[in-house]
Amino acid sequence: MLNPILQVQNVSLSFGGVNALKDISFSAEHKSILAIIGPNGAGKSSLLNVINGVYKPQQGKVIFKDKSWDQVVPFEAARSGIARTFQNIALFKGMSVLENILTGRSLKMRSGLLSSAFYIGPCKREEVAHREAVEHIIDFLQIQHIRKTPVGRLPYGLQKRVELARALAAEPDLLLLDEPMAGMNVEEKEDMSRFVLDVNEEYGTSVILIEHDMGVVMDISDKIVVLDYGKKIGEGTPVQIKNNQKVIDAYLGVTD
Repeated sequence: MLNPILQVQNVSLSFGGVNALKDISFSAEHKSILAIIGPNGAGKSSLLNVINGVYKPQQGKVIFKDKSWDQVVPFEAARSGIARTFQNIALFKGMSVLENILTGRSLKMRSGLLSSAFYIGPCKREEVAHREAVEHIIDFLQIQHIRKTPVGRLPYGLQKRVELARALAAEPDLLLLDEPMAGMNVEEKEDMSRFVLDVNEEYGTSVILIEHDMGVVMDISDKIVVLDYGKKIGEGTPVQIKNNQKVIDAYLGVTD
């Protein structure tokens, strides 16, 4: 049996005298969807920042694909196979959709400066291959009609989809999504939920997402981790979390 793709072991993180995370442990299985939920300020985004190396925990470690690290930088995490979207959209607003997605291929580019300057030989073949990969993602996420549109002109929901496309362009083994459906209407959330499920099923990508819409979380997650004031107060299947009294008291409020 395969080990989990990700293990977080006894991670603690503090800023000055403020404890953002306190002894957090959980695992994410291969080709699964894991949701991290909890009230605002619970430490959810801080936890994603530890996983992809933005923050360095004072205690604990992260094990990704059987490789253990307690100190990693985002570039190394990305090269290892972790891609990330952000709570606040981080796209190049003056560039087209196609150009933005192509930036997600940067870690896959191998051609040297000379061949790139003259656009010959391996460089030309490599660029053709990268563009084919990007066009496949554009088709997959159904954004063909905006491929040449500057991202800054797009509505919020489509910008979120472009950010997902750029993350997928890196061909990650683990995709971290920080509130991918925040600010969306019902139809946009349904579309994004379908794409997350398709990414998981068709690409075989493991997904960890932060999301506040409990309908979405319960529908698409295989497992849920619940944080409150930096502590883990629950972990389990959607049914188990729905009936966990600590989670109900701290976050869900009521059960069906």
